[in-house]
Amino acid sequence: MSLQTDLRIATLLDAYCAAEYRWELDGEWRALRIGQRAPELEAFFPQSTLFGLVSAWDPQSNPRPEAVNRRADEALHAALLSSGLSFRPGFCSAPNRSWREPSWVVMDMPLEDFDRLALRYGQLGTLSWTRGEPVRLRMYARQPLMAAERNCVDWIGEPAPGSGPGRSGTRPARSGTSDR
Repeated sequence: MSLQTDLRIATLLDAYCAAEYRWELDGEWRALRIGQRAPELEAFFPQSTLFGLVSAWDPQSNPRPEAVNRRADEALHAALLSSGLSFRPGFCSAPNRSWREPSWVVMDMPLEDFDRLALRYGQLGTLSWTRGEPVRLRMYARQPLMAAERNCVDWIGEPAPGSGPGRSGTRPARSGTSDR
């Protein structure tokens, strides 16, 4: 990894860890925090054991036109609908709202399928956790040497070739409807 890439990923890591994450139910937006448990979300989905937050906006945190992001989000929504899994609208933003993007919280998607979905939409980071455990940040990159060690971050490594946005990726195996 180049020094410039290392610095970019380390900077984005700091931004992702400082970001605000939310999920919606019955018109109310509820907070998620990296490194903290999510008892409210887990209480609304008592049968679920795996949780993840994923977006299709701004792959690799590179800004794109809103229309392009909306089309990608519609495709992600369609993929979630076809998965048959429960999911809810989500939202991520910088504390000062200088960066914001819609996302989705999905329940019980196997981690391998979740990672494929994130990579299909070119994401650098997602949130994922198991019931009763703290929310974790999953980074689809190698850990930069200059990045501070964080107990709530999983470094997944470099994305596989052809896994970026607009490329044929895999989709979750199950099919069904949304809880939206």
